[in-house]
Amino acid sequence: MSTMLSHAIRNFPASSGWAARVFARSLSCSLQLQAAVQPKTKKTLSKSGVKNIVVVEGVRTPFLQSGTSYADLMPHDLARAALQDYIVYGTVIQEVKTSNVAREAALGAGFSDRTPAHTVTMACISSNQAMTTGVGMIAAGQCDVVVAGGVELMSDVPIRHSRKMRKTMLTLNRAKTLGQKLSLLSKIRPDYFAPELPAVAEFSTSETMGHSADRLAAAFAISRLEQDEYALRSHTLAKKAQDGGLLLDVVPFKVPGKDTVTKDNGIRPSSMEQMGKLKPAFVKPYGTVTAANSSFLTDGASAILLMSEEKALAMGYKPKAYLRDFVYVSQDPKDQLLLG
Repeated sequence: MSTMLSHAIRNFPASSGWAARVFARSLSCSLQLQAAVQPKTKKTLSKSGVKNIVVVEGVRTPFLQSGTSYADLMPHDLARAALQDYIVYGTVIQEVKTSNVAREAALGAGFSDRTPAHTVTMACISSNQAMTTGVGMIAAGQCDVVVAGGVELMSDVPIRHSRKMRKTMLTLNRAKTLGQKLSLLSKIRPDYFAPELPAVAEFSTSETMGHSADRLAAAFAISRLEQDEYALRSHTLAKKAQDGGLLLDVVPFKVPGKDTVTKDNGIRPSSMEQMGKLKPAFVKPYGTVTAANSSFLTDGASAILLMSEEKALAMGYKPKAYLRDFVYVSQDPKDQLLLG
């Protein structure tokens, strides 16, 4: 696994300080360190018979509002910039051409074609599912090193033909004679050409997350004022962290034909007065979720480096966190989807 990791890091963007540090440490790793016995303490012991699993490092591209600097890219273009051994990626709205975006990103980033990769999806928690999938693989002894992450490119979501048109085109592809083809073409009607636009919505309810957020706020009696105050606080602190150089996980991303993106562009501190002027975005006219107190449609990718504690210590890395356990729960999507 360390051989593949070194290969992966050689192909990591040169602007990443993490890549340079990791590669240097892997080269300086001594045989004595590799053979070192993992210290066992009450503080670090995991469940009986299960390996300790640690976070070594994490990186991400700058997160941008959809339709801005990343608009001409594809999801795997973003994902490969955040990468490094077994690779698991989460995504929500998949690009059909790169349905296993983890694999395409790995190949595009220069990883060995021997490095396995797969993609998971679980709505907004897809990247967490990718991470816990990696945790499970390490705990089961299948891997010592896993890279998990997530990617979304809302600037270029797939737009499909209508179901009627798709069915006709697929049937047309199987037609053998000119007469059969003409017969099928004669059945096409103008409404067949209406595209199916994607929506950030639940299939079973057709509701967007904004509707679910409004329902949740009402159920817990969270006022519009409280939501605006919390949003303003979040953006203010994010701006402070950005200006103070505290977002150390962000790696610059060179957009082909454009400038290098170095920071998030969706951080937008406002004022309570300005936010109060906005109308509800989803449940009108009485909803409380607006464009100012909800998240924007985002383009971006991230990756986290997971290892067994034994492997991390043998390679000379200092764990940043221990991953102890996880659980997923589910809710009625019509009632309280977001409590999942």
